[in-house]
Amino acid sequence: MTKKALITGVTGQDGSYLAELLLLKGYEVHGLIRKASTFNTGRIDHIQETTFFTHYSDMTDSSNLNRILKNVQPDEIYNMAAQSHVKVSFEVPEYCAEVDGVGVLRLLDAIRETELKTRFYQASTSELFGNIKEIPQKETTPFYPRSPYAVAKLYAYWVVKNYREAYGLFASNGILFNHESPRRGGTFVTRKITMGLANILAGKQNQIALGNLDAKRDWGYAPEYVEFMWKMLQYNEPLDLVVGTGETYSVREFVEAVFNYASLDWKKYITTESRLFRPTEVDMLLADPSKAKRTLGWSPKISFHDLVKVMVDADMRAAGLKPIGEGDAILKKKFPDRWWKID
Repeated sequence: MTKKALITGVTGQDGSYLAELLLLKGYEVHGLIRKASTFNTGRIDHIQETTFFTHYSDMTDSSNLNRILKNVQPDEIYNMAAQSHVKVSFEVPEYCAEVDGVGVLRLLDAIRETELKTRFYQASTSELFGNIKEIPQKETTPFYPRSPYAVAKLYAYWVVKNYREAYGLFASNGILFNHESPRRGGTFVTRKITMGLANILAGKQNQIALGNLDAKRDWGYAPEYVEFMWKMLQYNEPLDLVVGTGETYSVREFVEAVFNYASLDWKKYITTESRLFRPTEVDMLLADPSKAKRTLGWSPKISFHDLVKVMVDADMRAAGLKPIGEGDAILKKKFPDRWWKID
């Protein structure tokens, strides 16, 4: 029988890539979309599969979530829905808690109430580690969240474990470190930089305003990470796993790599503004993904510098420019059977 999957937050970076992957694998895919005054379906508009269906829903509406679960009866549920911008979470902390924290409780309780035999994946985050107590960070590293976003995600992480232990649900946490792509939202720092460069080259922009250039992150490539999510739900038992590249680079190093790729001096185009700093900063995140590699045989193919080139090429193309081309060549070489749409 055809497997059914339900993806919350299907219009986002991860949700859209995951939908493409599951459709390729023969799934019937259902995606939840939050109703808004303007359409935000650009990342999924190209999907024309007859086995792809969307439903209006919201993580704050438990009755609707219950109804959708009863009607769809999914074999797998991937929770990608979130207010996912860390800086914004300081401005809308209550909403962030409702969606990113209590929203997960609503989904899990809907599974419990409907007695649905399904497998549940929770998109957890490296922001849980926050004020880090260990380098690198692994599954046993103590959590110390430093934002309303991270605190809400910490609640979600523990409620997943609680429902797994209390009710026997197949519920897993993927503690994913930063993963980027041409589909990353334009307000996130990596896209802000690569889009800014493309606009500078196109004569549409003069400078890029950034916050803390010294923050370090473990940056990977999003399509590889959604494959990992799928692998987690194919395993014979629920897991909590850290996923990352095992390398860390600062925002400054990301800027340098982007502008070096285009043979420009980044110092002429980058400004820093205090309003873009977080009230409490997370200085450095670095994954130890060894358990994920041992358990699921997963390891990333795209390096930090590969990622930079892929994103710059895509944003140059989106700006109407001819891409430099190294990023496109990397994808063709490392993913000859690439399953996701060319961005």
